[in-house]
Amino acid sequence: MGPLQGIKVIEIAGIGPGPFCAMMLSDMGAQVLRIDRADLVDAPGERDPRFEFTHRGRPSVALDLKNANAIAALKRLLADADVLVEGFRPGVMERLGLGPDDCAAINPRLVYGRMTGWGREGVLAQRAGHDINYIAITGALHATGPAEEPVPPLNLPGDFGGGAMYLAYGIACALVERERSGRGQVVDAAIVDGVHSLMTFIHAAHARGEWVDRRASNVLDGGRPRYGCFETADGKHVAIGAIEPRFYAQLIEVLRLPASELPAQHDAQGWALLRGRLAAAFRTRTRDARCALLQDTDACFAPVLGIEEAPDHPHNRSRGAFVEVAGARQPAPAPRFSRSHAKIAGAAPHVGQHTRQALAAWGLEETEVDALLASGAAVQSVRTR
Repeated sequence: MGPLQGIKVIEIAGIGPGPFCAMMLSDMGAQVLRIDRADLVDAPGERDPRFEFTHRGRPSVALDLKNANAIAALKRLLADADVLVEGFRPGVMERLGLGPDDCAAINPRLVYGRMTGWGREGVLAQRAGHDINYIAITGALHATGPAEEPVPPLNLPGDFGGGAMYLAYGIACALVERERSGRGQVVDAAIVDGVHSLMTFIHAAHARGEWVDRRASNVLDGGRPRYGCFETADGKHVAIGAIEPRFYAQLIEVLRLPASELPAQHDAQGWALLRGRLAAAFRTRTRDARCALLQDTDACFAPVLGIEEAPDHPHNRSRGAFVEVAGARQPAPAPRFSRSHAKIAGAAPHVGQHTRQALAAWGLEETEVDALLASGAAVQSVRTR
C-alpha cells in the first residue's frame, strides 16, 4: 500500500517529464489513468510497451480529444479525480475546454498539474524547446563539462530533476494543502524554474566568492583533482570525491603516493601536478583492481559503471535497486518508506489497451462506453501482451 493509495490521477499523455511524473505517482500507489491519443492505437511500428518504463503502472485509454463526446467523457472522469497532469503548450487545454477554470467548475477539489519547459508566461512561453534549451538559460549547462565547451548532462537536471520531480512535489504539496482548505489549485511546474531552484547551492557558492563562473575551475565541476574521474589501465574510469582532508589522506595512502612529494591539497598552483600524479597512479591498474583496493576505504571512491553494469553492482543488488517487470529489468521506485511500500503496478500497456475496461472501472456505463467506441471518440486496441 503506497503512500498515495486512494489518490486518483488523470494523465494526459505527453513526452518526457509528464510521463515520468505520472510514473512516480503510480509507483507511490496512486491510481493513474493515462489518456492517450486515439490515432496512435495499433499504429505501425509501435514500440514494445514492456520497455517503455516511464509509462509503467497505469492503464491506457485512447480518446480523440478533438471529438466533443471524448471531451465530455473526460470531464466525467475528472469529476471523480484528485489530480490532472498535462504537459501541452500554454493555451492548448483551454482551447479544448479543459483549462483550470473549466475543470474547477466540474471538480473544485481537483489539483491541476501543469508541466511546461519555459513556463506559462515569459517571452519564450510559446516557443518550442527541449531539455538542453531549458538548462541553457539557467546556467546549469554552462557549468557542466570540460573547459573547452559545455556538455549536455543527459536530460536529468531539466526534464526529470527540474521538471517531473518538481511537478510531483508540487502535486503532493497541493494535496496536503487541500486537506486544510478543501480546494484544489493549479501546480505550475516549469523546467526552467525547477533547474533554477536546483542551482541554489551553486548560486550561494558564487555569491560567497567560492565559485568561479568558468567550467572545470571549481570543487564540484572537475576543476580540482581530488574530485573527478580518472582512467584506469583497461580504459575504464573511476570517480573520486576526496574533498575533506581525512578522505584525501586515505586516497593518497592507498595509492602509495608520498605526501611529501605532492603539492598541498588546497594549493591551486599545484593542481596540475597533483592531477598528473593521480592520473598516472590510476593508469597502472585496472578499474576492478582499484575497486579491490579502495572500495572498503573512506577515500570517497566508486567505479564509473556503464548502464549495463549498474544493475549488477553488489551495492545496487543488495538494495534491490532494480526489479523485473514482465521480463524487463528496470529501476525500482524511489524513495523508500518504512510502512507505505512503493511498488510498480505493472508493465506499460499498448496505447488504448484498456479503453473499455478502464472507462467502465472509472464509472462510465457500458452503454456510454459502447457509444464512445462506436463514434470513434474512444478507441480500443486489439493488441495484447
